[in-house]
Amino acid sequence: MPADRTAPAVMAPPGAFASFVRAFAENRAAVAGFFILALLVFVAIFANFLAPHSPVEQFRDFVRIPPMWQEGGNPAFPLGTDEVGRDMLSRLMFGARLSLFIGLAVVAASMVFGIVLGLVAAFFTGWPSILIMRAMDVILSVPSLLLAIVIVAVIGPSLTNTIVAITVVYLPNYVRLVRASALTEKSRDYVTAARVAGAGTFHIMFRTVLPNCMAPIIVQAALTISNAILEAAALGFLGLGAQPPSPEWGAMLASAREFLQSASWIVTEPGLAILITVIAINLVGDGLRDALDPKMRRS
Repeated sequence: MPADRTAPAVMAPPGAFASFVRAFAENRAAVAGFFILALLVFVAIFANFLAPHSPVEQFRDFVRIPPMWQEGGNPAFPLGTDEVGRDMLSRLMFGARLSLFIGLAVVAASMVFGIVLGLVAAFFTGWPSILIMRAMDVILSVPSLLLAIVIVAVIGPSLTNTIVAITVVYLPNYVRLVRASALTEKSRDYVTAARVAGAGTFHIMFRTVLPNCMAPIIVQAALTISNAILEAAALGFLGLGAQPPSPEWGAMLASAREFLQSASWIVTEPGLAILITVIAINLVGDGLRDALDPKMRRS
């Protein structure tokens, strides 16, 4: 007899990515943070087209103009101007580009070096492991901001050196995390099977063990971006980060602190930009942690 064509089709089980998306979507705060972060990334990428003015152009006739909704505001400068007549909205847009670039660069560098050093420390348990972990302990023994200040003071203040200093500060987090995860995975049966099959040490490190350690690394990376932005803003505030006239949010706060009472928007707006960005990234990081850890997923 011919098969019944009206029988319902058998639904395939959802894939891992679909399960991850569904678990992430259940966290409304994480979804809100994702959309805010996506908007910030969009603004940072297309700042050249979205910004009404150049971030370094000075309008001498419009110095310290308040936002347009306050008395004395000008629609040509929606968020007002700073102490030398530069458009605040344009500087905030280009500042988003700088801050996100610093965060991503720090995460990329610290993740790459942290993964390599962490795997070496896990698989070569002799003097290489001792040397790497003692070096990480030395870095962790110094407060992060103080260490970043010392590094920048030695090699000189600039955007590149800021990235280098913050990378060194957050490198131990990745090394310790990768080493702990790799030591756990080393004792599992699939690693033993790979060794029996003739796989080399480096193949096991990077092709067998590393993919199973990526979930906590991804969460750590998301949280490191927000911390790196805060560290960069702190260095910029101290004059050790991106140098004027770069529209970096921390440097904007430093140059405007004397106008806290007379022109509060010059200080408030960069501070709010830092606050919103860090909160959005942290919310996304929490959502990634919950979605990637089956124990924390909601039923």
